[in-house]
Amino acid sequence: MSGKLVMNALVMYDHQTDTLWSHFTGDAIYGELEGTKLEIVPALHTTWLRWKELHPDTLVLDKRGFYRSDIYEYYYETGGAGVIGEANIDDRLYLKEFVVGLVLDGQAKAYPFGDLNGTPVVNDTFAGRELVVTFETRAATGSVFSRVVDRETLTFQETGEEVPGGPTMTDDQTGSVWLMPTGEAIEGELEGTTLERIPSNYSFWFSWNDYYPNTLLYPEDGPS
Repeated sequence: MSGKLVMNALVMYDHQTDTLWSHFTGDAIYGELEGTKLEIVPALHTTWLRWKELHPDTLVLDKRGFYRSDIYEYYYETGGAGVIGEANIDDRLYLKEFVVGLVLDGQAKAYPFGDLNGTPVVNDTFAGRELVVTFETRAATGSVFSRVVDRETLTFQETGEEVPGGPTMTDDQTGSVWLMPTGEAIEGELEGTTLERIPSNYSFWFSWNDYYPNTLLYPEDGPS
């Protein structure tokens, strides 16, 4: 990291050209590669317990003695919006509500953790894509997948049941059972199929809205 901030988000630099890159968007914002954008690779953001359950052979870099507790715990509890405050005030949500945000074809949408707690499986249409957004409350794990399999759009429902690997959902079309954190079918006609994971981002609402002031918001904006 460069130690710099842009709109409260960290700024990276690369060792080859010293170009500065937005941690939030992946855009090169200053230097030789200015105007370039990094490819956003989808990843699962979950607890260590859930990750170990899914991937028991995982190797981990463990800096023993460093940051054994969350040094930002006080920051989460306060009402401050970063170091420099909000650039765009939008009171549709509390400024530090966590959201799952995604950008498709230049359009942005945010799914608040609070709403996903009550509706952990959301079938949505956004930016011309058929999506399912899943949320595991206990692990605070939100994921976004394409719900199109072999050119058929599936409709998902939560089962209310959990197996090793996480809570499950079923699709109305085949009755297959799927792991919500991974999008993998573990029972039924589509067993062995894995939904395409769509890149998404965890963020405070104020930060997401600063970068994407025209963002849509679930559920008030509905499918789009």
